[in-house]
Amino acid sequence: MGYIVPEYFKFPGYLSPSESLQFSDVPNGLAALDKVPLNGWLQIVLFCGFFEFPTYNSDAAPGDLGWKPLTSSDPDELKRKLNAELANGRLAMIAIMGMLFQNGTFGTTGPEMWFPGSAFENELGVQAPTGFWDPAGFSSDGDADIFKRRRETELKHGRVSMIACIGYIVPEYFRWPGYLSPSEGIAFSSMPSGLKAVSAMPAVGL
Repeated sequence: MGYIVPEYFKFPGYLSPSESLQFSDVPNGLAALDKVPLNGWLQIVLFCGFFEFPTYNSDAAPGDLGWKPLTSSDPDELKRKLNAELANGRLAMIAIMGMLFQNGTFGTTGPEMWFPGSAFENELGVQAPTGFWDPAGFSSDGDADIFKRRRETELKHGRVSMIACIGYIVPEYFRWPGYLSPSEGIAFSSMPSGLKAVSAMPAVGL
């Protein structure tokens, strides 16, 4: 939320009056690291420490900071909510790393990254929950021919990947009888699963 919201809203006024730094002057993404004053970082660290330090050597349950507006006295309901929190937290950790990597590698496309408007927003493949998703802005030029080629490439790669997934899973349950390579005495049943099969496959087979 802290990464996305500044794309749409920034507080009025000054982040640092002594340095004449306004909230609107702070860029989004990784570029903000160089703009926030040192005292601002100290305040952030102290604020986090205010909540973190009391949890050390605490007998309370993990994550229990005493603030329970969304908790439940029912053990089953509490377990369900904690599982949901863990699942969402894990997804958020992956998501923020993806956002930072994209920002540091390609830059940001601004709000269009989240709710984009495009000449292709009604095309096949635009579906919930992302809608037209083009975070790198490849289709921002509106070139219909290039968009069509990329969509065909996506479909081709997707079809190959679906076949590849089946080809990866099926050998765990079924192997053809007989020999993969009679000349080398390699039976289908002797082939390992996964990446190890690459080195076991005869060169002529590859």
